Amino acid sequence: MNVHLISLGCPRNLVDSEIMLGRLLESGCTITSHESDADCVVVNTCSFIRPAVDESIDTILEMARWKKLTSERRLIVVGCLPQRYGAELAEALPEVDVFLGTGAFDRIIEAAQGSLDETRIILPRPDALAVCDANTPRFPAPPPHKAYLKVAEGCSGQCTYCIIPKLKGPQRSRPMEDVLSEARRLVEAGARELILVAQNTTAYGEDLGRGYGLEHLLAKLGRISELTWIRVLYGHPDYVTDGFIETVAVHDRVCSYFDIPIQHISEPILKRMGRRHNSQSILDLFGRIRRNVPGAVLRTTLMVGFPGETEQDFGALLHLVETVRFDHLGAFIYSNEKDLRSSRLKDHVTEQVKQERLKRLMVRQGELSLENSQKYVGRTLKVLLEGPAKEADGPWIGRASFQAPDIDGVVYVNTGKAKPGTWVDVRITAAHPYDLTGDRV
Repeated sequence: MNVHLISLGCPRNLVDSEIMLGRLLESGCTITSHESDADCVVVNTCSFIRPAVDESIDTILEMARWKKLTSERRLIVVGCLPQRYGAELAEALPEVDVFLGTGAFDRIIEAAQGSLDETRIILPRPDALAVCDANTPRFPAPPPHKAYLKVAEGCSGQCTYCIIPKLKGPQRSRPMEDVLSEARRLVEAGARELILVAQNTTAYGEDLGRGYGLEHLLAKLGRISELTWIRVLYGHPDYVTDGFIETVAVHDRVCSYFDIPIQHISEPILKRMGRRHNSQSILDLFGRIRRNVPGAVLRTTLMVGFPGETEQDFGALLHLVETVRFDHLGAFIYSNEKDLRSSRLKDHVTEQVKQERLKRLMVRQGELSLENSQKYVGRTLKVLLEGPAKEADGPWIGRASFQAPDIDGVVYVNTGKAKPGTWVDVRITAAHPYDLTGDRV
């Protein structure tokens, strides 16, 4: 059987997709890069916010049209979307053969082969299955020089706007030796950049006991000599400890890159969101990072239009952006859904106001980002080459240590012959709001 898998959403979803592909490959299936060559298409979905839900539905409908072109084709939908909407989704999409929730990824072989058709929807409790370990087969997505390493499943947070704990269950950290074992396996396969991910990566080890925190894991990963970069995504301000900051500061292989989504800074909004920290603790955290880690890079994610957000609350958010001057910033509007506790809050913001605030925020961030990028002009940076840009005879695309793949900007490198996955010195000649341009030295 030829199988094509479409992975939507974040890198955590991508790891789940790679594990499903590994299982399918081990069972004798052939993995194909295009649906036209496939007998079965698997869509791994995301449903965190409304745009993600819409993208998932659009992709499923597109694959439903593919399925109609030839008889005996199979369409499998897995992940957060069926876990969240269950029978309602199955009734709306009769073209789909099987729906697997987030706790049913281990049933992918049976779903692809057709032995589950009598049970069209499988939605076990997300925390009912053990977290995958280093021995779980995995088919890493290219390029081989970088790999995502999922260190935990689930989240034990109580944020009123977030559906993730219902879809993924509580925090379950993987044993440290198991994580290290997989890291070594990824390195043997060619990975030179490891990117640690989880729902709350900085909470890694909280459920394992003393001596198993993220800083201890990073210290051990930092001793793997073949690695050049180790990066941490999806931190949480409540779990960024002094020990974690110090570990980043002293280990050369660990990128001085702090991805800490804070969502908001207004005290009333933070309380409505169910966030335990306050605005001053957030500002203190960013100040502590910059004092203790030379050249620290700060990335955050903000939410606009949360129920009850006034113009004054939004003004506090703009002031935060202008004060901290984040190196990278992502933002999205609040998506209201009836299964969220926040849906029961009063004073919902209109869609028009949400969009207007998002635009104002990102315009200002673009201006600040351009000012920040100017500091690199004339400097020589160590850049990881990813591959040529789309234009024929154009520049190559690369990343500096302060740029995470797929979410931050890139460095456009004017270079001669090159090989993807190599590090080169690049002298920066021009700065743009989110990208840089330079010449290979």
